[in-house]
Amino acid sequence: MRAVILTAPGTPLGIQEVPTPTADPGGVVVDVLACGVCHSDLHAAAGDYPTALPITLGHEVAAMHPKLGPVLVYACWGCRKPDCWACSSKQEMICPNATEAGLFRDGGYAEKMLVPDEYYLIPIGDLDPARTAPLACGGLTAYRAVDHTLATLAAAPHPRALVIGAGGLGQFALQFAKIRSAAQVVVVDAAPEKRALALALGADAAVAPGEVEGTFHAVIDFVGAEQTLQTARDHVARQGIAVVVGLYGGAIPFGFGLVPHEARFMSSIWGTRDQLADLVALAQQHDLHSEIEVVALEDAQLAHDRLQRGEVSGRFVIVPGAPE
Repeated sequence: MRAVILTAPGTPLGIQEVPTPTADPGGVVVDVLACGVCHSDLHAAAGDYPTALPITLGHEVAAMHPKLGPVLVYACWGCRKPDCWACSSKQEMICPNATEAGLFRDGGYAEKMLVPDEYYLIPIGDLDPARTAPLACGGLTAYRAVDHTLATLAAAPHPRALVIGAGGLGQFALQFAKIRSAAQVVVVDAAPEKRALALALGADAAVAPGEVEGTFHAVIDFVGAEQTLQTARDHVARQGIAVVVGLYGGAIPFGFGLVPHEARFMSSIWGTRDQLADLVALAQQHDLHSEIEVVALEDAQLAHDRLQRGEVSGRFVIVPGAPE
């Protein structure tokens, strides 16, 4: 089969003919229908994670199962040991010994993919695989981040939510916030075209950095730079919640008097397998919009290069059968 292989950090991705994987009892080999390209893939390709090489990247995978039909792959594969508190509570994405697909195990930049347990497969019915694949990480990460804010928003008489960053994840988050809460949703992004898209997706307002006004019961930062974290600090309400998801590595001082009284600041990562199942059900009930650009396996490196330069409004999606 054909697969895109990362052989060394910082080197170009290359397509190779590799043996078709075989599954141990309980596992399954699925045919990849589509695989989203995530910023985490860029970090893995750059060597920012302790990944054993060579490896096939890709963790936003829609695939075909011989009995279940089209499925999404939940890519957070925990150790599943009985004494693991994370796996026992169905939070495999924070298992200290997890081996995530595409980051520590071969992923979906390939024609076929080995999944260690059918438990990680979620049927998607007649949803379009290319548009659904980004739900496995981008959608799920936004879904969990919004989930963290719902109780706070529900308790507020006139709830307001601020979404920082209108890229692929921010686009999902603003839709989830509108569907799952009564909040007024404001989006902040530096790019005029992304602000326009946010408004088209249902945001109540979309503003440039520096134009945010007032306080918000919930702030979700999909950038994570120092400037955006400062925006979260400056605009989260007392007893509000600020959730950081972005990987830009920013930091702000934290301490009594340095942030609004009793505001909660937290990080959020990926999501649970059950949350992904809930998200698929939501996608089957609501017409979730996501901007995608389909590319072939051979164009994986080109997709990485363009994503690094910010030349996509949503998600690149690799489709193995797509024309070059």
